[in-house]
Amino acid sequence: MITSKKLSKQKDISHGFFNKIGGKSKGIYKSLNCGIGSFDNKKNVKKNLKIVKKKLSKKGKNIFLVHQIHSNKFVFIDKNYNLGKKTVKADAIITDQKNLPIAVLTADCTPLLFYDKKRKMIAAVHAGWKGAFKGIIKKVINFMLKKGCQRKNIIAAIGPSIAQKNYEVKTKFMNKFIKSHKKNKIFFKFKNDLIFFDLQKYIKSQLKFLKINKIDMINTDTFNKKNNFFSARRSLSLKHDDYGRNISIIMIN
Repeated sequence: MITSKKLSKQKDISHGFFNKIGGKSKGIYKSLNCGIGSFDNKKNVKKNLKIVKKKLSKKGKNIFLVHQIHSNKFVFIDKNYNLGKKTVKADAIITDQKNLPIAVLTADCTPLLFYDKKRKMIAAVHAGWKGAFKGIIKKVINFMLKKGCQRKNIIAAIGPSIAQKNYEVKTKFMNKFIKSHKKNKIFFKFKNDLIFFDLQKYIKSQLKFLKINKIDMINTDTFNKKNNFFSARRSLSLKHDDYGRNISIIMIN
């Protein structure tokens, strides 16, 4: 588990970016696969989620997850929210409720954890290129501001994700970003006729544009096998038919 230095200073929250070590899953899912949507044995995934919850806090309720769809949709959990209802399709969770761990799953995409230390509000965001491009970060920040948060109080932790050197993309992909904004060209690197995209830097630039300045960027590459994270791209290169998911989690104590 990796933690953010900036978030770790906040004693009224618990958080963590978990890699694939310390779970019950076998085979290509070895071992802390938290992907309910994967083809892994569901009993093992549930055991893994319990391991994560226990590591985070003994007081916490069940981990709240959403059915991620690479969108800009989010869900807000207040005191009236029915936690027992069906899984919501979204890519971000916002809450101000205590002892409710909220989490997102990734396997190369970028997990983001937010905390407003004055308003006592947290958010967990799954930001793949699609969600980031569609403006999920802006939507989450704007909602938090609407609910009484202030930009100067929001801490953002950009979690482990695929590094630019391992994120090869097509010309069509790059053109989509440049067409949206010419300045987006800075997030692409050219090497031996190949194009590489910097997802983390793209996300950081969005936060800066939204005047979020308390940013902690965790430069850990999920594609690099040595870091022990699940990676969709690495699994694809190994011809696996599925892959495990890493969990990134935050809770107000």
